[in-house]
Amino acid sequence: MAENDEYGFQERFQRVADNIGGVVVGADEEIRLALICLFSSGHLLLEGPPGVAKTTLAKAIARSLSGLSVRRIQFTPDLLPSDIVGVPIYHPELGDFRFHPGAVFANVVIGDEINRASPRAQAALLEPMAERQVTVDGVTHVLPDPFFCVATRNPAEYLGTYGLPEAQLDRFQMRLRIGFPHQHHEIAIIEGGLSDNVPERLEAVLSREEALAMIDVAARTYVEPSILGFVASLAAGTRRDRDVRLGVSPRAAIALATAARAAARAAGRAYVTGDDVKRLVVPVFAHRLALSSEALQRGRSAEQVLARVIESVDAPEGRAA
Repeated sequence: MAENDEYGFQERFQRVADNIGGVVVGADEEIRLALICLFSSGHLLLEGPPGVAKTTLAKAIARSLSGLSVRRIQFTPDLLPSDIVGVPIYHPELGDFRFHPGAVFANVVIGDEINRASPRAQAALLEPMAERQVTVDGVTHVLPDPFFCVATRNPAEYLGTYGLPEAQLDRFQMRLRIGFPHQHHEIAIIEGGLSDNVPERLEAVLSREEALAMIDVAARTYVEPSILGFVASLAAGTRRDRDVRLGVSPRAAIALATAARAAARAAGRAYVTGDDVKRLVVPVFAHRLALSSEALQRGRSAEQVLARVIESVDAPEGRAA
């Protein structure tokens, strides 16, 4: 165990990652980033074509944790906001309205194909994701703790889909792109499919209490001022770049620093380094960037822009408190 591995964070983190890796083959980095998102109290957007284990990854995370409630929402054009957040229902025998919670009232909420729902239904997630609460008819209802939203979408499919507005994208701490596997991984995936190796067969390896303790440990990880300055410079760099129409928000900068704390703990350190930050810039920032029309016409990508921004800012080493 590493010297600064408070509460055995690194060992517990790896235990969950290995468990998920039993059904999600060839995606070690995506699993690591998804768990960093979980333990830094973020939300996750999984993007990729159908059949590449986006939902399997979300379900495997949920199955690896015991004592947590899990709800899955299939986003469709006829999905109503009340289906997500809940609705007051009149009970004649009581002579009163009682609130009936919607599907968002769970520790882990899996939103399948989020871009198939109308903007009105998508907007129902804004308050829960940002504030961990729901307000219905002027009454606020607090969501369970922890609260982790994992949504999937297929960006290549446009028929019957709606775009995700900037305000919605900004609530996702990370976006991970899941692509097609390498052939040797695909052979293992096919073998697993033939043997019915599915998330439902996973055993839980982490309790709710352990997960909450790890979230607390990550939140107390030291971030020295030079690292905060580095994060702020990266965020500012996206706003000045010639190819960017809309740079990242202060919320994005907070998300980057928060994710870096969990990444440091996963590496067995009690402090954040510049390298922790650099490795997370793309998953945290890329989906938040809006490129100019000229940049899009030239075939530029958010990843290329961020590579240039990272190159333009010197990364501090970071140190313990």
